[in-house]
Amino acid sequence: LAGAFCIPLYVPYVLTGRWIFGRSLCKLWLVVDYLLCTSSVFNIVLISYDRFLSVTRAVTYRAQQGNTRQAVLKMVLVWVLAFLLYGPAIISWEYISGQSIIPTGECYAEFFYNWYFLMTASTLEFFTPFVSVMFFNLSIYLNIQKRTKMRLDVFHEVHNQSFTEEMERSPEAKLSLKCCKWEQKESAETLDLSKSKAQGIASTSSLDAKDLLATSSESSRKPKCCNKKSCKNSASTLCSEKRMKMASQSTTQHFRLSRDKKVAKSLAIIVGIFGICWAPYTLLMIIRAGCHGQCISEFWYETSFWLLWINSAVNPVLYPLCHSSFRRAFIKLLCPKKLKIQPHDALQN
Repeated sequence: LAGAFCIPLYVPYVLTGRWIFGRSLCKLWLVVDYLLCTSSVFNIVLISYDRFLSVTRAVTYRAQQGNTRQAVLKMVLVWVLAFLLYGPAIISWEYISGQSIIPTGECYAEFFYNWYFLMTASTLEFFTPFVSVMFFNLSIYLNIQKRTKMRLDVFHEVHNQSFTEEMERSPEAKLSLKCCKWEQKESAETLDLSKSKAQGIASTSSLDAKDLLATSSESSRKPKCCNKKSCKNSASTLCSEKRMKMASQSTTQHFRLSRDKKVAKSLAIIVGIFGICWAPYTLLMIIRAGCHGQCISEFWYETSFWLLWINSAVNPVLYPLCHSSFRRAFIKLLCPKKLKIQPHDALQN
């Protein structure tokens, strides 16, 4: 909208130094220009607040994610507030004051040199939004840091648990121990039976009885389940399962942390660009109003003015670059058929 309406009307005004489109179009141009710039700021605040809720109040946020009516209401409210900040003043200032101070052939707002109004409006348009966005961004960063510390503490605590504790809690380990105990009992019973048989035939062959007792003793010392090889296999199996489980948990934690850090990083970029584009104009506008344009060069004021429109041009590029969900939503709005066809093509391939 800024590129289609505001800039084409402003370029001839800058080149010639004279407004040639009349008073009515001048007021419409001023209303649209102030509205678009202010709504851009308020939308940044709304998006930052949305990211703030998604990180700090994830459960409540997911529960309300399908509420389209509430989302539309918030977006409409942004545009209404943006219009109320400057729109009524642009339209009705000359009627309330009783006269117009704008010379013929020029186009700017009646409050252009009113320091008190500009200071109040700038507080609502730049300073308050900038502090709010900084607060949301800082809260997100601190929340991510806190969650990172908690997750790492829990992960290290699980990682440092001994294998013995894992064996005691594991159902497979308990079953393995029961099996060993049962086979040890079976071996003991076999030994007793072998001893009784050996004593029964001791009268015929004392040598054979001794050999039988020795064989029974050897078999009792080596139970089938609890030999060293089977115990090592059982332990290695449990260790492998534990390592796989911990590796899966580690991958999940790293994915969540990288995702949260990406959210904080993208917000920091948006806030930084917002500050760079808006701070010069806001400060120069207030100073210019205080000294009635005598202490600020026209070149620097024009440069700061164009930075506002550059911000409107940069924002649509920043959001898709920083947010994959925004990118998908943007594609869905522009090319709904493409989004519907993709899953079908993927199934065919």
